[in-house]
Amino acid sequence: MPLLKKLIPFLILLSIIPTSKGFTNPFNEEFKQEVTITIIDPNTGDEVKTFQPSHIELSMDLAYFKQQVENWIHEIESIYSKEMVLDKIDDEGKIIKGRPKIGLNKEVLVETIVEHSFTGGEIPLPFYVTESGYKEEDVPHLEEVVLASYTTYFNPLKVGRSKNIELSALAIHNVIVGSVDVFSFNSVVGPREIAYGYRMAPEIVKGKVVMGVGGGICQTSSTLFNAVDQLNLEIVERHHHSMDVGYVPKGRDATVSFGGLDFRFQNNMGIPLLIKAYYKPGSVTVEVRTSREYRDFYEYELS
Repeated sequence: MPLLKKLIPFLILLSIIPTSKGFTNPFNEEFKQEVTITIIDPNTGDEVKTFQPSHIELSMDLAYFKQQVENWIHEIESIYSKEMVLDKIDDEGKIIKGRPKIGLNKEVLVETIVEHSFTGGEIPLPFYVTESGYKEEDVPHLEEVVLASYTTYFNPLKVGRSKNIELSALAIHNVIVGSVDVFSFNSVVGPREIAYGYRMAPEIVKGKVVMGVGGGICQTSSTLFNAVDQLNLEIVERHHHSMDVGYVPKGRDATVSFGGLDFRFQNNMGIPLLIKAYYKPGSVTVEVRTSREYRDFYEYELS
């Protein structure tokens, strides 16, 4: 690129030098030519985008071309980026695999397109993959020590609400939150629909109590918040209800709605964690656990 920048003024000069009779400037036509840059999806082989900048346009304003590329990448980033789906442990102690985080390496893509701006060619989309931050051999030990615990209570006679709390507690039970992983309540619990067993129950919407499918699961998310907050984990996203709730102290709630408000936290402790959730009629308890070895390592790092 430094050499190319030095050559640009020379190439522009050559492109505008008039040709004498019987002499053809070899740079004139070539400099006006367009190149084709084709962006390819490496997973499917499909063509994603083509750029056809002319040499003279590039030489006059390469920064503008780069800005166009950056704007386009911003538009497609959400299409090709996938958030991590955290792994779980089943009743037999086996790992239920989720999905690693898949991201588009924007800086590399911009740089590569600019490097090909005068030559053209095919460029595969550059992805990066981030696996969950834990070792599989640690899984049998992750429930050895309780680092934090919180319990909230409810009326078990409210059958619909109780069922919703039970299902959402089951959804977050035995989820592994590796080091640096982000836990998203909505991602882990998923849609709250009748088809998944959720029932109609009272919920707070814009300062009013209304009936809705999944009403009550905010008690599970609020219980989870009050457990993880004891460990000073980084709270990435949390929202309050539009009115006070009775199951946690004022200001200690975490309201959620699928496709909207979420409760998310990041494990910044440097050790893998295991979320445990226990439902029984009238109460729900959330614990954050890890192995004795990791607990000792964490406490040593703090000392």
